[in-house]
Amino acid sequence: MLRLIVLLLLLANGGYYAWSQGHLLPWGVGPAQQSEPQRVTQQVRPEALNLLQPDELKRMENLAATSPRPPDCLQAGPLDDARIGPLRTVLESWPTTTWLLDTVVEPPRWIVYMGRYSGVEQLARKRAELRQLGVSFEALANPELEPGLSLGGFATQAQANQLLETLAERGVRTARVVQERPEQRGQRLLLPAVDDNLRPRLDELKTVLSGKPLRSCR
Repeated sequence: MLRLIVLLLLLANGGYYAWSQGHLLPWGVGPAQQSEPQRVTQQVRPEALNLLQPDELKRMENLAATSPRPPDCLQAGPLDDARIGPLRTVLESWPTTTWLLDTVVEPPRWIVYMGRYSGVEQLARKRAELRQLGVSFEALANPELEPGLSLGGFATQAQANQLLETLAERGVRTARVVQERPEQRGQRLLLPAVDDNLRPRLDELKTVLSGKPLRSCR
């Protein structure tokens, strides 16, 4: 009986070897072929493949580096009356189609706030604790609240209180709701299409904007 089992195992191994090596293909038995002819038939649009020479590749890289960037839309504000006069003076030398001043009203902003902390080390520890809890946070827009963290901002105090209750259930114990900024009215500077010609001139606006950053319009 043992001899029969050994013989069957030898026959099975021999059959598998013959099958795996393709020796049985003439009888229509064998694994799927992975040799070059079969792979060629699986190519998708091989005629679209274009091999570049090193000098051609370098030329295309240089062309991409020198291609103009698409224009950016930037804005700053609200700006109070004290900033508007000096800003208009600077913008007089800009093409009139490149800038616009309009009136805007920004609603108040309430945040779920953690801070203020004694230093950057304590701030880093709080960030690590929040990551462990899976709680997201963001930078503050009001420097008077630094160093600290915002766990979310809202247009109403009630919305911020709702988030605070949710975070308390997740283990956040030291946060509170504060008003990050009151309602703001003023003029907004809009630069709808800042291209490569205007980008070097943005530094002209830094002084007259007095710390108001240029932000993306999106």
